[in-house]
Amino acid sequence: METLEITTPVDRIRTHMLESADTKRLAADQLAPVIAAAGDAIVQCLIANNKILSCGNGGSAGDAQHFSSEMLNRYERERPSLPAIALSTDTSTLTSIANDYSYAEIFAKQIKGLGREGDILLAISTSGQSLNILRAIETAHDRQMSVIALTGKDGGAIVELLKPNDIEIRVPAFRTARIQEVHLLIIHCLCDMIDQSLFGQEN
Repeated sequence: METLEITTPVDRIRTHMLESADTKRLAADQLAPVIAAAGDAIVQCLIANNKILSCGNGGSAGDAQHFSSEMLNRYERERPSLPAIALSTDTSTLTSIANDYSYAEIFAKQIKGLGREGDILLAISTSGQSLNILRAIETAHDRQMSVIALTGKDGGAIVELLKPNDIEIRVPAFRTARIQEVHLLIIHCLCDMIDQSLFGQEN
C-alpha cells in the first residue's frame, strides 16, 4: 500500500480507501475459491427447497439483513424471490428473548423455531467471539443445518465450533472497518453467483 504522511482530512480519507483496496486485493487472492464453495452450497440448499437464515450484531446485523433483502427481492436482475430470513429484524422477538432468557439466545431461539435440516446459517462476526453467534452456530448444528461463517482477524471462537461440512470465509484483516467492507463485497459475490447458477447468464 502507498505510504502517506497523514496531515489533512483528505490524506486520511485516501489512506482509508487505499487500505480498503489493498485488503480487497488480498482477499481476492486468498478467498475466491472458498467464496465459490460457499456460493455453491447456498445454490444446492435452494435447489433442495431449503432456506438461508442469517445473523450478526451491529454492522454485521446490517450485512445479514442486506443479504436477505437481496435474496427475497432482487440483486441486479429480475428473478423469483429466494427464501432467506435475517434473524436480527424482529424487535419484539429479539427483546422478548433477551428479556426472558438472555441476549446470548436471541438468534438460537429463533433457529430452534425456524431452522430445518438442510437449511444454512449465514453467521457474520468480525471478531468470531460474539456469544449469541456462537450459540446460533451450536443450535444450527443441533437442527442439522450447515454453517457459512463470515469472520476476520483470527476467526475467534467460531473456528472451534465449525464442522467439516461448514465453510469459514475469513477476511485477511484485523481492522473491523476493513473486515466489514470485505464482508459486504463477499455478500455481493455470493448473490451474483446464486443468480448466475440458478437463472443463467443474463441476456
